[in-house]
Amino acid sequence: MAFARTCSVALVGVEGVVVEVQADLEPGVAAFTLVGLPDKSLVESRDRVRAAVVNSGAEWPQRKLTVGLSPASVPKGGSGFDLAVACAVLGAAELIDPRELAHLMMIGELGLDGRVRPVRGVLPAVLAAAEAGYRQVVVPEQTAAEAALVPGVSVLGVRSLRQLIAVLTDGPVPEEEPVEDGAPDAMLAGLLVPGAGTGTLAGSGPPARKPDMAEVAGQRAARMALEVAAAGAHHLLFMGPPGAGKTMLAERLPGLLPPLTPKEALEVTAVHSVAGVLPPGKPLIDTPPYCAPHHSATMAALVGGGNGQPRPGAVSLAHRGVLFLDEAPEFSVRALDALRQPLESGQVLIARAAGMMRMPARFLLLLAANPCPCGRHNRLGGGCECTPTAIRRYQSRLSGPLLDRIDLRVHVSPVSRAELIAPRGAAESSETIAARVREARERARGRLAGTPWTVNSEVPGHELRTRWYPEPGALREAEKDMECGLLTARGLDRVLRVAWTIADLAGHDRPTADDVAQALHLRTGVARRL
Repeated sequence: MAFARTCSVALVGVEGVVVEVQADLEPGVAAFTLVGLPDKSLVESRDRVRAAVVNSGAEWPQRKLTVGLSPASVPKGGSGFDLAVACAVLGAAELIDPRELAHLMMIGELGLDGRVRPVRGVLPAVLAAAEAGYRQVVVPEQTAAEAALVPGVSVLGVRSLRQLIAVLTDGPVPEEEPVEDGAPDAMLAGLLVPGAGTGTLAGSGPPARKPDMAEVAGQRAARMALEVAAAGAHHLLFMGPPGAGKTMLAERLPGLLPPLTPKEALEVTAVHSVAGVLPPGKPLIDTPPYCAPHHSATMAALVGGGNGQPRPGAVSLAHRGVLFLDEAPEFSVRALDALRQPLESGQVLIARAAGMMRMPARFLLLLAANPCPCGRHNRLGGGCECTPTAIRRYQSRLSGPLLDRIDLRVHVSPVSRAELIAPRGAAESSETIAARVREARERARGRLAGTPWTVNSEVPGHELRTRWYPEPGALREAEKDMECGLLTARGLDRVLRVAWTIADLAGHDRPTADDVAQALHLRTGVARRL
């Protein structure tokens, strides 16, 4: 039989499509043809596979060889098909029993010497294989722990093509030379995108020192806003002069969020694996990520895209975590307005000529902005020299539709000398605040049991108004603001969501008039009946 087939996975965004790799040998002049809409890196696999097979001690078939990747209409790219192509060729040449390959899923790049190199996106690929019914996968040894996160799948990690051939033919498995302790492992180069490591995700690696809220001096209103934002996953805007502590507060928000659930951890890890920012040696990310892109980031860098195969952007890298945009008015207006859709839907839809790709993007947005270009506007003795036109133009960079989606808007005032020199331990720690946040989320989760929502910010306004009622007369102030045009219908819904979060933190069964007044104060900055 001169035909064999096995399977691999093509990644479209952060989702996998099962691809059948077929190899056919026919009499004729020796040639190697690869069909099935491959890209440049996949076309080059012909030379890599031939050299790897020969250097692994197997004989390359000297006949006309055709390798097809089905379905042929799906674009395929990357070097992760090498291992499946090599085994399909060996199966067609009857060096491996084709029946052993038919129900295997293989992912991995081949070096010219036959070593199996790791590739990005192993976790979403194995998830796609499990959903398609495959129960045995072969991956590079370095990514075996990542693949083993998928339940119900048997994972075989191999270091070389020789080892895989021995396993499939029931032969003695050869030993490969291990990497010396302390020596750099060149095989890990395929897991990280150049330039996408340090500084991209502050929460992805083990920090030298975990930021703590006890280190923040003063800022009572900002601390309360952070607690409310963490408890209900509400978006937040800090407005204040330079040096007031906006960035310091933002860096401590991930420490207030509860750990990720197993399902959320798989979602976050899958996105980071595709993006090439998954830390080596840490196959599962179980803490909320923190992403803080520079204000020069483009729209594609924020929401995803790019040339060729779209890649996850900052909103997807911050999925189930915090996206912090420091100096928010300095971002391009197009990039900021592109955040409107993911803020509402929790996902990004990227349209290309080949089709549409969906990427998860349910994040907590935290914006920080100065009051004017110089940052000294309305500051006592600040000496602001910005013209009213420059101030208005600067503040208008944050559009009304974007600000309407921000639940909490807090002015961060400069810290006084007395607050700065206060004795250590006067402020609450992140651990204390996080305990209250967990309790509030448990109350919300119990109330929302049996619904697709888990936090207050996800509940549609119609459901809040018709299923869970506040105390009678609690919304009177908010309704007056809506009649005066100070609140939109979306703004009223968001005030009600924040009021439920404040009630959960206070232990109330439903929002009181004071809870709604505090939510209005956090949204508008105008003190109410507090």
